Amino acid sequence: MNDTRQFHLLAGLATGRDARSDDAIYQALWEAIVEHRLSPGARLPEDALAGAFGVSRTMIRRVLQRLALEQLVTLRTHRGAQITSPTPSEARDVFRARRLLESALLAEVLPRLTPADLKALEAIHQRETRAEREHAIRLSAEFHSRLMAMADSPSLAEALSQLISRTSLIIAVYGRAGAGCPCEHIELIDLLRAGELAPVQRWMNEHLAGIEASLDFTASGDALPDFEHLFGHHREQSAS
Repeated sequence: MNDTRQFHLLAGLATGRDARSDDAIYQALWEAIVEHRLSPGARLPEDALAGAFGVSRTMIRRVLQRLALEQLVTLRTHRGAQITSPTPSEARDVFRARRLLESALLAEVLPRLTPADLKALEAIHQRETRAEREHAIRLSAEFHSRLMAMADSPSLAEALSQLISRTSLIIAVYGRAGAGCPCEHIELIDLLRAGELAPVQRWMNEHLAGIEASLDFTASGDALPDFEHLFGHHREQSAS
């Protein structure tokens, strides 16, 4: 299957947004990576993406650079961009960094939580429990990012958001089918509502350690997906 045909299906992910904007294209690719519709090692040719989205290669290059800063995409001189393939060692390092940072930020999040914040987390959790595995991975990332955004530390929250994105890619690659349960987040919401820091931090550390322990590092990436199916109808939708 050629790259151009594959990328046309991914374009449909920008439905409902300004499909030709940097943010819409970034979000479409981010979701495809996190939900494992784009496999690790998949090539991302600028010309194929530009054709699928109906935009310039310059815009595509900006989006790929943004994804590279989050270490979801790897840029190689004279070889172009490809989806990052995290090694087991890198995966363990990401989880360790996330446990340390997320636990520390919880101390800032907890005193700032409002009933509206808890309601927003519950809404994400409800969507997560109804979702298929690929979508549940993205929604879990959304849950944690939303929680950490409540801290009064924008730089740290942004750094953690990037770690969460990388964790989502790692889970998509190495996670065992059926491992983990979206229902766990309701336990965290209950602890957050109780307002005691130590149990919240303990839950988070055990939660992340459990996910890491469930990973299967013997797993290999799947074949390239059908990009035409993922990006289909994008140009027609953006033109309407």
